[in-house]
Amino acid sequence: MKPLTTEPVALNLNSLTPPQIVEELNRYVIGQKDAKRMVAIALRNRWRRQQLSPDLRDEVMPKNIIMIGPTGVGKTEIARRLAKLAEAPFIKVEASKFTEVGYVGRDVESIIRDLTELAINMVKTQRLAFVQQKAEQQAEERLLDLLLPPPPPRPGFVDSTTEAAAQTTPDSNEATRSKLRLQLREGKMDERTVEMEVKERGVPVGVISNVGGLDDLENNLRDMLGGMFQGKKKKRLMKVPEALKHLTQEEAQKLIDMDDTTREAINKVEQTGIVFLDEIDKIAGRERTSGPDVSREGVQRDLLPIVEGCTVNTKHGPVLTDHILFIAAGAFHVAKPSDLIPELQGRFPIRVELSPLSKEDFVRILTEPKGALVRQYQALMATEGLAIEFAQDGLEEIAEIAVQVNERTENIGARRLFTIMERLLEEISFEGPRWP
Repeated sequence: MKPLTTEPVALNLNSLTPPQIVEELNRYVIGQKDAKRMVAIALRNRWRRQQLSPDLRDEVMPKNIIMIGPTGVGKTEIARRLAKLAEAPFIKVEASKFTEVGYVGRDVESIIRDLTELAINMVKTQRLAFVQQKAEQQAEERLLDLLLPPPPPRPGFVDSTTEAAAQTTPDSNEATRSKLRLQLREGKMDERTVEMEVKERGVPVGVISNVGGLDDLENNLRDMLGGMFQGKKKKRLMKVPEALKHLTQEEAQKLIDMDDTTREAINKVEQTGIVFLDEIDKIAGRERTSGPDVSREGVQRDLLPIVEGCTVNTKHGPVLTDHILFIAAGAFHVAKPSDLIPELQGRFPIRVELSPLSKEDFVRILTEPKGALVRQYQALMATEGLAIEFAQDGLEEIAEIAVQVNERTENIGARRLFTIMERLLEEISFEGPRWP
């Protein structure tokens, strides 16, 4: 399968300018104006690149970004929301979890393999939704066949009486079928059971993934063992709703072309994929030439060809990484971006510092985002018939406590608010269901 390298991909960004992208990010992330501007420009540049002629389009490379800032200030959320806005394949990995080729641990090429799997699932889900209605109709017909099997052909000679009965059977059978269809749609047959054949599940081999450096072996074993059990079926008794759901899934799978789905997914990865490399600072540092620093520098050198642009072989075909956007992030408390090897530094030309969160930021985080914590807890307690209101001075006190605890202990940014809110509402959450 040849990777598609020049075919444009619709990003749904025709009308989204960088200021509009920032405005959309503001709905979920408080502050960090500079970081939002940089990622908005990077995203818009992808759309601009796709408007170019094919020969020039392949020459324009993404400008990768390093975000510098403490934990909990919005680095991951900005990247995640950006990918969702662009409907792009997105994966977050921790750079410190990878090891140099030849050592025990996951190799960096598994990032692209995992991103490809995510993209295939993304495209497959979209296509399944598109054929859902037709799949439901076909599944309904199959279920009716199980509930009302067609009469078996009678062996032997056919006399005039049998021939006349055979002519009337289709009409009466269709009338009965229509009645059953109506009862099925009205839910009157939900308690009935049917016997149907289902495919046996493949042997799970995911446990192998805990052993480093065996990604290819795991994929090969999964394909081999899956193929051994693929054709085997067994009979199961199911209630009608469960059977209908199972048949709908089977019919939907038949209606999508997996080869075409895979091609589209690989194209999405190559043209719009986003890789978020967290904890990049953990593999920085080149002062020593022995011990763990050797492996850290080795990981950087293994990352280099992927970030520069290379071909990664996956079980679905080769994937080019030339136009994947890489966003690296780290606190850089000890190491500095300049401690990365020069070649890798050059592949991340844009650096942006995210500011620590202030008391005012915490107050805004509690109330302003679309999924603000206060709204979450109000909605959760509303399910118990309880209405919770937070006064402004109460919100400011919560924010002040978050700032103080972050200063005295480990600074975990906005994540501190989760701890405080859980402790604050513990009694209400526990006793709430018993209150009148």
